[in-house]
Amino acid sequence: MKYQNILQQLGISALNDMQVAATDAISHQDDVQLISPTGSGKTLAFLLPLTDLLKAELQGTQVLIIVPSRELAIQIEQVFKQLKTNFKVNCCYGGHSVRIEKNSLQTAPAVLIGTPGRIAYHIRNENILTKAVQTLILDEFDKSLEFGFKEDMAYIISQLKVVRKRVLTSATSLKEIPVFVGMRKSSTLDFSGNTQEQKSSLQLKMVRVSGDDKLDTFLLLISKLGEQSKIVFCNHRDAVNRIAQRLNELHIAHGVYHGGMEQIDRERALIKFRNGSTNLLITTDLGARGLDIPEIEAVIHYQLPTTEESMIHRNGRTARMHATGTAYLLLDKKDYVPKYITEQPEEEVLPDIFKIPPIALWQTLYIAAGKKDNVNKTDIVGLLLKKGGLHKDELGKIEVLDNSAYAAVKSEKINKVLTAIKQEKIKNKKVKFEISD
Repeated sequence: MKYQNILQQLGISALNDMQVAATDAISHQDDVQLISPTGSGKTLAFLLPLTDLLKAELQGTQVLIIVPSRELAIQIEQVFKQLKTNFKVNCCYGGHSVRIEKNSLQTAPAVLIGTPGRIAYHIRNENILTKAVQTLILDEFDKSLEFGFKEDMAYIISQLKVVRKRVLTSATSLKEIPVFVGMRKSSTLDFSGNTQEQKSSLQLKMVRVSGDDKLDTFLLLISKLGEQSKIVFCNHRDAVNRIAQRLNELHIAHGVYHGGMEQIDRERALIKFRNGSTNLLITTDLGARGLDIPEIEAVIHYQLPTTEESMIHRNGRTARMHATGTAYLLLDKKDYVPKYITEQPEEEVLPDIFKIPPIALWQTLYIAAGKKDNVNKTDIVGLLLKKGGLHKDELGKIEVLDNSAYAAVKSEKINKVLTAIKQEKIKNKKVKFEISD
């Protein structure tokens, strides 16, 4: 089977039907439109054909991937690196250091991933040369339009003079593809109807708010769900912040994620959610798509989404790829089950008394050094096992960013580790270690 060696190193036994069809179409056709639900594996579907399309003898950037969010850009970059192609890849996005990006772009990457605003900026300032770009991928294109990136994308595409292949992916069907994209006789692969399997594995429940404050009912629900991983969706940042304030008062570990936050704070929230330091993430619809987060056991609609499409994307965070999950509708007295939900959800019975959920199994250690300091995962593992006195099973997921790194450590061990390594160095440099707040 094609790509078998790559799949083995990724720990994947086989591609799903969508990925098989997409990799074949992208390999053999010039323009491809791929419509497939969130969590179905579109990233791998368009990255695998690049292993054949990229040419070592060509200089400059050959592939440009435009995405709506910085988190999605980082995720695609990580997946591409896991393919181990030996081709350089770079990532550009708002909130990231322009100086660092400019320095990285001095040697043009074969694959460049970025958000529309930042890519447009680098093209205008001639930090990116587009004369060799032959493949354009517009990932989550519908979301890019929704976020208002049409003007930037139109400018970027106007600068691509030798593009031969265009790939457009989205989670929902587009009524029409804008002319500026330049797609001619595109082949459309529509897997948006392949949601029956997901629906069958997703259980929908409703929770009726009995008192005057929905937040009290919410607390009873998370008390019942206990250690399950759960993501809570709100329509507005104010609601996210209000929930977070209450959780802070109760000393309940959680993460917050919305567009009003600094990029590093958003990244930290996702890192701690991925590594198990928190199992509760409060977010707006910004967290419904394009995030690299693990399978979620429960989705809670603190506020009902305004459209069926939003509901689908939110619920897509759970019951993905053959797994099961539960979505809870938190219904206030004035709320009703949306008409597009054809089956009446089962009503969840809540406990009478709120109990604070147990402390997470892991906590996150912050290390004030990263890729720009030539620090990698191996350096951190060596430090924490040899100097920190940890056993392998007491060290969890490690993530290294440009200027910092984060390591999950068993909660009962983290203070002891911090004391042990306080005066230690990494790469002969003394750095700051602390428990990530």
